Amino acid sequence: MELTTVWFIVIAFFWIGYFCLEGFDFGVGMLLPVLGGKSSEAPERRVMINTIGPIWDGNEVWLLVAGGATFAAFPEWYATLFSGFYLPLLLILVALIVRGLAFEYRAKRDDPTWRKRWDIAIFFGSVVPAFLWGVAFANIVHGVKIDADLEYVGGFWELLNPYALLGGLTTLSLFLVHGALFVGLKTDGPIRLEARRLALRLGAVAAVLAVAFLVWTQVDSGSAGSAVLFVLAALALVGGLLAAAQGREGWGFLGTFLAIGMAVAGLFVALFPDVMPTTLADGTSLTTTNAAATAYTLKIMTWVAVVFTPLVLLYQGWTYWVFRKRIAVHHIPQATLAAGPADG
Repeated sequence: MELTTVWFIVIAFFWIGYFCLEGFDFGVGMLLPVLGGKSSEAPERRVMINTIGPIWDGNEVWLLVAGGATFAAFPEWYATLFSGFYLPLLLILVALIVRGLAFEYRAKRDDPTWRKRWDIAIFFGSVVPAFLWGVAFANIVHGVKIDADLEYVGGFWELLNPYALLGGLTTLSLFLVHGALFVGLKTDGPIRLEARRLALRLGAVAAVLAVAFLVWTQVDSGSAGSAVLFVLAALALVGGLLAAAQGREGWGFLGTFLAIGMAVAGLFVALFPDVMPTTLADGTSLTTTNAAATAYTLKIMTWVAVVFTPLVLLYQGWTYWVFRKRIAVHHIPQATLAAGPADG
């Protein structure tokens, strides 16, 4: 197998990991005003934040690795993507920064108004990337206006076409379900039951949106491989919701985890060997060949990835194992109920 293909698969793996892991903490952030009570002083809100407090920043490492790998392995892809999608990617970056600040600064002052403002920042810092990542990937798979010089020549509003908006709503709804099931898996007491009920209600909406988006993708640019993965993703989502309905949040969370993973894998399979197809008749699609770095660069990167990727995976797995227990309101000291997340 050529190294360009290997690195396309590696980058797809990083994006799959990112959406599967950060997807649920986006969901928890979006559900904060729903499951965490109306007041920033509600103990359930502190419990929800603590479910992702030790792991949210580790989940974002996958984004950094995916972006860095794309820059090094496919510099033309990175350049066209980040120049063409400059505004939506900037909005995502700002949202992620504000969200990170909210987690860190929420506990810095014992002031309900202060905490309420940071809770709003967590909410919007979760909604914006959850929606815009779907918009961005839908445009990447469908194709955009790339001219013969490998430059994006479209505008910002052209990225908000009906197919891309459906992609954004799909990721938004899937992450909401993923987050609700994670809250159900990680908490105990009334919030656990409410999270499970909410996941089932949201799951019906997410299933309809996801099926519509995946069918559209398959008709638009799919292959036999992507069709298989899309079907498996749909089955995993349905299976996860059925498990959640029976009170098995662990299996339910695994179902949404696999559904998101296989759906993203299907998008990359549908994309290959292109990395950004063009919609212009006289344009040029970016492929794993014409967008790739030199063979020497890819060879060095491969050895680095072989050594360090298992170490990173082991460390993150250990983090999840350490913070594996359920938490509830009675686990949090009353004196610190209003404080921020418990970092690892």
